[in-house]
Amino acid sequence: MKKRMFFENAELLYDRFEIIPLMYGSLGLEYITDEDLNADDIDILIPEVFVAERWNEFKRFLMSEGYILFDEHEHTFEKNGILYSYASIEELKSFAEIELSEIKQICFNSIKFGVLSLEQYLKVYNASAKDGYRITVREKKDNDKIAFIKKRLKIKN
Repeated sequence: MKKRMFFENAELLYDRFEIIPLMYGSLGLEYITDEDLNADDIDILIPEVFVAERWNEFKRFLMSEGYILFDEHEHTFEKNGILYSYASIEELKSFAEIELSEIKQICFNSIKFGVLSLEQYLKVYNASAKDGYRITVREKKDNDKIAFIKKRLKIKN
C-alpha cells in the first residue's frame, strides 16, 4: 500500500515540478529487497531547492492535493493516515558519501524515481548509527537493518 502511495506522490511531483524523487528509508529498502520491513512512513528525497527556497510553493501545492502539514520543521505531511517526509537528496553526499550520479533511476508504469543500492543503504545506515537522534531513538531498528543488509550482501557475493 505504501509503495502505491509513494508512486502516486512521485507522479504528482514529476507532473508539477519535474522532480524525480528518491524512494528512501525503509520503504526504499523494502522495494529493492522485496521484503516487508514494516515501513511506518514514506521518506522521500528531493532536490534541496524544494525544501529551501521553493518550500512555500512546494508546501502549498501538496496542501492543495490534500496533504496536511504535520511538522514543518521536518517537512512532514500526512495524507490518509500516512506520513510523508521530504528531505534534500544533496545531503546524501555529505551524510553518507553517496554520489548523486551513482543513484539508480527506475521507470515503473511511466513513473520515474530513484532507489539506492544495498551498498548505498549500508552507507546510509552506518552513517545514521553515528547520528545522535538515531542512536537514542532508532538504534535497534537501524542495527537490525544493517545486519539485514550485510546478510543480503553476503548472499549476493
